[in-house]
Amino acid sequence: MADMKQYTIGWIGAGRMGYSMAKRLLDAGCDVSIYNRTRSKAEPLIEYGGKVVDTPQDLGDRDIVFTMVSASNDLISVVFGENGLLTGEHTPKLLIECSSVSEEASAQVRSRAADMGVDMLASPVSGNAKVGKAGKLTIVTSGPRPAFDMAEPYLEAIGRGVTYVGEDELARMVKICHNLLLGVYTQSLAEITVLAEKGGVSRHDFLDFINGSVMGAMFSRYKTPAFVNLDMTPTFTPELLRKDLDLGLSAGEQLGVPLPVTQLTRDLVQRTLDAGHGGRDFAVLLEEQAKASGLTLAPEDVQVSDGL
Repeated sequence: MADMKQYTIGWIGAGRMGYSMAKRLLDAGCDVSIYNRTRSKAEPLIEYGGKVVDTPQDLGDRDIVFTMVSASNDLISVVFGENGLLTGEHTPKLLIECSSVSEEASAQVRSRAADMGVDMLASPVSGNAKVGKAGKLTIVTSGPRPAFDMAEPYLEAIGRGVTYVGEDELARMVKICHNLLLGVYTQSLAEITVLAEKGGVSRHDFLDFINGSVMGAMFSRYKTPAFVNLDMTPTFTPELLRKDLDLGLSAGEQLGVPLPVTQLTRDLVQRTLDAGHGGRDFAVLLEEQAKASGLTLAPEDVQVSDGL
């Protein structure tokens, strides 16, 4: 078993996702220091052994630093902006970037970090904060193989599996493709659930059947409580889904791959945002589908499992 204290860990970004991931490392016995733009969101991790610092630059003396931020500009800012991670006297051995950022931003950070002698892994994750807390995140990673070998025990501690796919930004392509499927699957699940309900079948009965069938998935089980009881507490917002669909459509255009289903899904996500559902869970695609179908939804108030 790996010695989880072999390397010191820095963590940047203690939002919904980053918090649960950093806590997994603390629970595994790692020495973790954390930076978050809003310090108070990171401070509860002190209870579990974490140390909170004031700037990303304060993590420069850590061996490995993870970043989990919202967007490409945020990544560039925390690494190279004022008091950024790589702007001080000390720099880490390895940067592990776990956010869903563009290939261009990731490549830019990778190149500039390499010039400073810092390796970088692109390691985006599949799942959300609740999935992370349950230890069921999956991670795809690309970058130098020796850096992956160094990081693997820590990546394994965060979730339930990590897949190494090669050099450079290949992990970004995998994550973008993953999130295109996420959007298309959710829209399709919304459509068939509304169709079944309008045909007289309760949502909880219909989804119970889907979840037990060959078409069921960890994701359909996880989204069942939101679909059945209409709890739209955000795990992933339509704004973030639109961002990832745009990244995928851009990649498709660059590579000459038509993505007609993805484009339609992106338009429907935009319709959901135009209807005022920003900041809610992206399961609100169900509500928009019901509205377009002349169906008034009501919570079914049935206790159903999320599969976690």
